[in-house]
Amino acid sequence: MKITTKINLLTTAWMLCILILVNVVVFFLFMKTTINMEKDMLFKKAADIEKQIDNSQSSRNVEDKLKGFLSEYSYIRIIGPGNKIIYEVSNDKVLSTKIKGRYAENQQSQTYLISGKNGEEQVLVVHDPIHTGKQFKESLEIGERLQGLEARKEILRAILIFSTILAAIISLLGGRWLSNMIMRPISNMITTMEEIEKSGVPKTITIQNRAKDELQTLAKTFNRMIDRLQENLAKQSQFISDASHELKTPLTVIKSYANLLRRHGLENKEMADEAIQAIHSEATRIQKMTDTFLDLATLERESELEIHEVNLVSFCQNILKQLKQVYKREITLEYDTSSLIVHADELKLKQVIIILLDNAMKYSQEKIEVFLEQKEQFAIIRVKDYGIGIPQEEIHNIFERFYRVDKARSRETGGTGLGLHIAKSIMKLHKGEIEIECNEGSGTTVKLLLPK
Repeated sequence: MKITTKINLLTTAWMLCILILVNVVVFFLFMKTTINMEKDMLFKKAADIEKQIDNSQSSRNVEDKLKGFLSEYSYIRIIGPGNKIIYEVSNDKVLSTKIKGRYAENQQSQTYLISGKNGEEQVLVVHDPIHTGKQFKESLEIGERLQGLEARKEILRAILIFSTILAAIISLLGGRWLSNMIMRPISNMITTMEEIEKSGVPKTITIQNRAKDELQTLAKTFNRMIDRLQENLAKQSQFISDASHELKTPLTVIKSYANLLRRHGLENKEMADEAIQAIHSEATRIQKMTDTFLDLATLERESELEIHEVNLVSFCQNILKQLKQVYKREITLEYDTSSLIVHADELKLKQVIIILLDNAMKYSQEKIEVFLEQKEQFAIIRVKDYGIGIPQEEIHNIFERFYRVDKARSRETGGTGLGLHIAKSIMKLHKGEIEIECNEGSGTTVKLLLPK
């Protein structure tokens, strides 16, 4: 069963339940209110009768006075103790016959259901105790057919039934319209997904609903997801293109020297050594490039960090100690405090610092300085070299994949143009920032800002 049909049926059923409950309450309130109004009128009539009886000098005219209070299809009785009828006047013999007189010592009212010409009819009977003198106590009983009540009850019942049927029809139509309106963005999304499945090309849906509701949020979320997929597909395509371009040159070199060896063999030892050295160099370069590609792919796939408390002072001291032993370069560390604590992924943060120091060592022959500082809510790591620097017009490009300022020099140093891109991605995961300050020919300063 479709969701629209479920919504339609459920809303209609719920509406019918509410209408039936309301109709029942309305019907019984109407009956109760009408009978109470009739009862109040009869008690008022009883009070008027009692005044007339009290004021009369003689009991001979009591029946004449009672007849003056008779309404259509009613009777009036004065009853003494033991249910003894003292006076009775009536213009409805059937009614006075079927309703037996009853003496009452307090004010009461009752309803009876009797058979009439047009079916069953309700009768309202009230009892009101009176005193006609000091010698005996009497009770006044008035009975009256509620003829108009039955007619009004049938009219009300018909109106309520008609209203319920009409409301059910309107609810069905309204529920269908409402369900279609609710499901329209979802239907558009389903259609778009089917088109994506058939064509394999991500596309967004057109948001027609301008109301700021959950459906618009759903559509916007779907569009953001599609935009992200398109962005990832574009990145993937760009990555494949860039990687192919980067691998093309070393593979061409390897193939050329391999063909040279195949044609001339090892007869020319000097040429053979040169070919073997070139092949080894380019193969090493491909291996490093592949490792960098794997690091980049892993970084983009993983979005969670293994956060630990890191003391940047001891952390940087260990890194610099290892690099100085391996590369035999002068690297200094300066700090104002012996403890600068941040919460970070230790391995990824180490990767960022090594990338910065590696770049500094590639493009500078002078000493390298590392500074640890703290400013407001950030811990700052500054790596400063005194190398060739970066032109100002190139700074905004250096975080892009495979971008190199001096491609010829990068070829010599073995750079791939991915290091700073990886560093920026890692800092982004840490909700930190990476900034570069430099002057061409006088060195470069890279600043890492980590939230404390």
